[in-house]
Amino acid sequence: MDQPAANTLNKNPDEESGALAAVEQHHASMLKRLNALTATLTRAVQTGDTVAEHDAHEVLVEWCETELVPHALAEEGPLYGGPRNMPEGRLLVEGMLAEHQVIVGLVEELRGSTGVPAAVAAGSIRNIFALHLDKENRLLMPFIVASPGLSLARAVEGLHELVGETPVHQHGTKHGDSV
Repeated sequence: MDQPAANTLNKNPDEESGALAAVEQHHASMLKRLNALTATLTRAVQTGDTVAEHDAHEVLVEWCETELVPHALAEEGPLYGGPRNMPEGRLLVEGMLAEHQVIVGLVEELRGSTGVPAAVAAGSIRNIFALHLDKENRLLMPFIVASPGLSLARAVEGLHELVGETPVHQHGTKHGDSV
């Protein structure tokens, strides 16, 4: 009798597809919000409105601290762990982890800056994050879905930081199971 390979999971294609859609939707929502916050700060700097600049800066830093950085940290375990342990995914994941460090550094730069330097830092965060999301959406997540030994649905189940408010369920698994 044939037995499944030791490194394959019994994955539900609908759940994998649903998880992919949920993460992509959350990414789009995050990028839309970051674009709006960056534009607000940039506009305030360009017009010389120091009160609006202060407010926009404060809101953007808070969003980075409560949404962006926690999202990046949440990815590093369950989403990146499986592909990082595979030769085919290791270099991609290492590059994406390096981008997380750049984003965190830029958030620190943003926190300590005002005026044009703050607008430049905000634009840099936005641009790097957009590139990062594109790689996750086009390269990493499809790799996870296509890999027999990995499950995107299992990796993101219950992680608000990765899927937003969209629930993702993997039948037959418990929250906390590894990819």
